[in-house]
Amino acid sequence: MEMDKTYQPENFESSIYKSWEEKGFFKASGDETKPGYAIALPPPNVTGSLHMGHAFQQTIMDSLIRYHRMKGDNTLWQCGTDHAGIATQMVVERKLLAEENLTRKDLGREAFIDRIWQWKEQSGGTITRQMRRLGTSVDWDRERFTMDEGLSRAVLEVFVRLYDEDLIYRGKRLVNWDPKLRTAISDLEVENKETKGSMWYVRYMLCDGAKTKEGKDHLLVATTRPETLLGDTAVAVNPEDERFKDLIGKFLTLPLVERRIPIIADTHADMETGTGCVKITPAHDFNDYAVGRRHKLPMINIMTEDGCIRQEAETFDTNGEDTDAVSSFIPEKYRGLERFEARKCIVADLESLGLLEKIEPHTLSQPYGDRGGVPIEPMLTDQWYVRAQVLGKEALEAVEDGRIKFVPAQYTNMYYSWMRDLQDWCISRQLWWGHRIPAWYDNKGNVYVARDIDEVYTKYNLSSDVELTQDPDVLDTWFSSALWTFSTLGWPDNTKELETFHPTAVLVTGFDIIFFWVARMIMMTLHFMKNKDGSSQVPFHTVYVTGLIRDEEGQKMSKSKGNVLDPLDMIDGIDVESLVAKRTANMMQPQIAKKIADRTRKQFPNGINAHGTDALRFTLCALASNGRDINWDMKRLDGYRNFCNKLWNASRFVLMNVDGMSLVKPQAKDLSLADRYILSTLSKTIKSVTESLDAYRFDQVAASLYEFIWNEYCDWYLEFTKAILKDENVSAEQKNATAYTLVDVLETVLRLAHPVMPYITETIWQNAALRIDRLNADKSIITAAYPTASDYSVDESALNAVNYIKEFVTIVRNLRAEMKASPAAVLEPILRGATDEQCAWLDENSSLVCALANVKACSFIKAGESTSVPCISKPILKGEILIPMSSLINKESELKRLNDLADKTRGIIAGIEAKLSNEAFVSKAPAKIIDGAKAQLDLNKTQLQGILSQIEEISKL
Repeated sequence: MEMDKTYQPENFESSIYKSWEEKGFFKASGDETKPGYAIALPPPNVTGSLHMGHAFQQTIMDSLIRYHRMKGDNTLWQCGTDHAGIATQMVVERKLLAEENLTRKDLGREAFIDRIWQWKEQSGGTITRQMRRLGTSVDWDRERFTMDEGLSRAVLEVFVRLYDEDLIYRGKRLVNWDPKLRTAISDLEVENKETKGSMWYVRYMLCDGAKTKEGKDHLLVATTRPETLLGDTAVAVNPEDERFKDLIGKFLTLPLVERRIPIIADTHADMETGTGCVKITPAHDFNDYAVGRRHKLPMINIMTEDGCIRQEAETFDTNGEDTDAVSSFIPEKYRGLERFEARKCIVADLESLGLLEKIEPHTLSQPYGDRGGVPIEPMLTDQWYVRAQVLGKEALEAVEDGRIKFVPAQYTNMYYSWMRDLQDWCISRQLWWGHRIPAWYDNKGNVYVARDIDEVYTKYNLSSDVELTQDPDVLDTWFSSALWTFSTLGWPDNTKELETFHPTAVLVTGFDIIFFWVARMIMMTLHFMKNKDGSSQVPFHTVYVTGLIRDEEGQKMSKSKGNVLDPLDMIDGIDVESLVAKRTANMMQPQIAKKIADRTRKQFPNGINAHGTDALRFTLCALASNGRDINWDMKRLDGYRNFCNKLWNASRFVLMNVDGMSLVKPQAKDLSLADRYILSTLSKTIKSVTESLDAYRFDQVAASLYEFIWNEYCDWYLEFTKAILKDENVSAEQKNATAYTLVDVLETVLRLAHPVMPYITETIWQNAALRIDRLNADKSIITAAYPTASDYSVDESALNAVNYIKEFVTIVRNLRAEMKASPAAVLEPILRGATDEQCAWLDENSSLVCALANVKACSFIKAGESTSVPCISKPILKGEILIPMSSLINKESELKRLNDLADKTRGIIAGIEAKLSNEAFVSKAPAKIIDGAKAQLDLNKTQLQGILSQIEEISKL
């Protein structure tokens, strides 16, 4: 592949990826003599599109995969997508309504699911197409989908086995309920928003003539949800609260409902918060649910699935069983009202009855469903649960005993905090799209669990005339994804892939799903995957936890804030108006849309330039400090685009300069000092990069590559080689050695950088490897061997010598710049007080030093020895570099400049002296001002003396 004159990644990235995929380079090698290395890609939602979090994590995974592939490991990156129950069902429902004015109920369950499959085939591959643009080298031929036949079979198998082991059960519990979607949702799908609301203070009248210590006939209860009082079953006070101790065990009359409810003692009631009295509604509040279980209170569900007040309440005992021990009565006027309409009506009635003492503004954290967008309602419903405490025991031990480690280690504590306080896992959802729960019911409500209905009849020895109805619910998507590492490899069959690639090596994920996904994968895998000796198998050995990518101001990226950055825009570029349109699409509030548009135009007046994939990937790695959140920095991206450009131009320079040369691997004796230096530095860089990759320190990988390529290779070694190749005194063998080393080092560092920067390294490598006969059979860097530090020996003497020469050249260049000496002026340096070894380094490489620093050959004097001419001095280690001033300056122009400066300084001194001799000024000015003027006078007098000394010295030249 020929290299363009300029770096234009858009000209080659897509074609390179297509070639890699078509040639099957992403498949595992199948070499059973090599270690198996596998990563399971966290399955993105089938409805999704690539965002910065995906780009970040996939860059890290791809870097690891390419690294291990090049090391020769039998490497598999297992990919796939998640069926995303709620999200997918919503997408298709909206599409149906918009295009055909139909609901899913109009179609019926089977027809609706068919429509989802059709949508998936036509539109569900957006994110996988985008992943290709990022360079992800997953084995696309092994792509899985959580609803495909194989994974569905695994889900059925797990559910049935767990049920048969009494590790799955059905029970009535409180769940997060989305009234719009009419389904239970997980905590991860709940978004807490700060909301301005009210606190209502309601009088609950005491029964049987009871009075408070103040002689009041009621308790004052504060609530932010007055509509739920219809389901109250107690009022709690703190057992240590002296105000209410005498009332514990007595009763209250529930306002509006007239039901007697007890006063109970529970530490949930905070003496310092509110009135100290807390209404307990076990069926509609998670904290109250826990209080209710402690005190064996009944539970009263007053709401329907869509968040309206029921015609008659559902009443249950503490265990969730139906009970008639408590009244199910709901006042007629509230029946059927939507919950917030009911709130208004109830508040009005409380006020009219004199039971509402006051209303105060109150800011609260309101839970919303992230999909439905409406406030979540804690709801008492029948759901399926996994006994997480049982499965979690070994999952906790696996991290405690080191079988699984978290990187960075601090996330271990987050894992422990979840695992040491496990609640049973609600796995059922009231949706149509998903894995339908393999449970059937007869007319008496008996439940039967099996892999299919035929197995039900045989397993439970049922007669064929028993009518069965399958549970309408589906499983939480986290249930199927919990099986991801082994179900994607063919479980429950004992496949070759399972034997080779499980456990996987590392899971790359975000901290926010450590419990929802990571912990559940560990639980399920330990339970179902066993080693040959019967011991439990972990799903992965390492969990690498990434930080969150935030915008440049440290804000979380979100569509509502209009600060989302699309990784593909970073790669391909986007004009400002297209970016504005993207950020304000579907914004319902014009004022917010305008604000976002204005901010975007200000931040990106010229849009976002195209940077290419490699620059984006390198930036992501460079920012990947261990586990911390990352503030995105467009300047860093611009800088690494320049880095790619530097590598491109340097490579073209190298290849053009060796064009036509028959490069032969040199003998060691023909290598120059510079050659030995760069090969030694390369060896150390390979060691650093390899160790950093093995330690998941991708920021250090990027830093080592940048330092070597930009500073060592481009800025120094290329300059060394120019001098060597132009020097007529250098032999043909030595010039060949330098030319060969130029290409040798370039070819090697391209392989070293390939995992992070796949496209640019492939393009240059094909040209570089060709020059020194290193093209492999595949003619692709993707299957070339990864460099090892032992490929090159380290010559410490060469490193010391060149580092000294670099320091010498840098000091001379800086002196020239400080003195504003002409770049063409040939300086005559003197080295004073250097060691014999240091003098030898400069003397033996005099032609190199002279060419790089534009100096004459250096002369040497001993420490303390003076020079015959005035010099400017700069320290170098324990010695000094002296540059005669005559070679640095033009005597006449410098004397003129200094005399002018002396005159100006005298004028300043005269002005200050005049001010200080002015009696009017001295008598009126504050002491602080006078002291400041005196200090300025002293400073200028000192500066004048220095200028006069310089004039005297230069006059002697």
